[in-house]
Amino acid sequence: MGRLGSGGMGWVYLGRSPSGRAVAVKVVRPELADDQEFRRRFAREVAAARAVSGAFTAAVIDADTDGRLPWLATVYVPGPSLAEAVTRHGPFHESQVRRLGAGLVEALQVIHAAGLIHRDLKPSNVLLAEDGPRVIDFGISRFAGSSAITRPGMLIGTPAFMSPEQMTGVPAGPASDVFSLGGVLAFAATGNGLFGGGQGLLYRVVHEEPALDAVPDGLRDLIGRCLAKRPESRPALAALLDELLLPSPTQSSWPPPSVADSIRVRTGELAGQRAGSAGTSIPSCLLLHAQALLDAGLTDRLVVEAVSRAGG
Repeated sequence: MGRLGSGGMGWVYLGRSPSGRAVAVKVVRPELADDQEFRRRFAREVAAARAVSGAFTAAVIDADTDGRLPWLATVYVPGPSLAEAVTRHGPFHESQVRRLGAGLVEALQVIHAAGLIHRDLKPSNVLLAEDGPRVIDFGISRFAGSSAITRPGMLIGTPAFMSPEQMTGVPAGPASDVFSLGGVLAFAATGNGLFGGGQGLLYRVVHEEPALDAVPDGLRDLIGRCLAKRPESRPALAALLDELLLPSPTQSSWPPPSVADSIRVRTGELAGQRAGSAGTSIPSCLLLHAQALLDAGLTDRLVVEAVSRAGG
């Protein structure tokens, strides 16, 4: 139906199945398709995405990792990312953060049950749908116990939402995703990261406590425990789910009104696109979806060289 966007990794197209289901199709750039290491990475992403099947993830429709141009097709979610929603319309109310968190916990339970660790849970990897969030982008996820493809001394992730163990090169287990979850919920509740940004961010994540003053009282303790420096001190997902499902002092609707408006507009424009001719331009609001799907360009992902190197 047209191109949603592009990035360093490739292009994302809006497509539809013969029956009319909307899909997002990620196609790898030719120069990367010739890189065998990249193909292995992409194949891992596809395998990880296929392994996860839950109500709070974007299901894989089909993929081809061996073709001339590898591609991956997933269900299209006509909603904004959490990053977009909060940046444009401000933080969520406590009850909305709780609903968001419960959905993300269920997504992580499915991901971990499949033997996976996501390793890059962040606001731009969370899409907001009418019935809850969807976790996407398994580009750097890893099956527990599997060998890493990254070169020695290289760490890949998004610093503001990476766990201390990811920062220091310690093997990251399921508790690493709990740390990232705490950062995501804090962003939803405050509109900011709790460790600031810029120079010194990596040090603060590893050594300093998060600035929790702006977090609503009813969420402060829960988020603080998710952000414990020691993995074993972070709460289990089942316990987190029980806490998140407790009623909050004030109740708000899901999805937030601004998100519901965005979903209605995108759904309406998608319906109009289906009725129109093939090859027409993609509506502007659909272009935003590509930013949450493109896992290259990496505007908020950092590749960091470990401090310790051989001989220095």
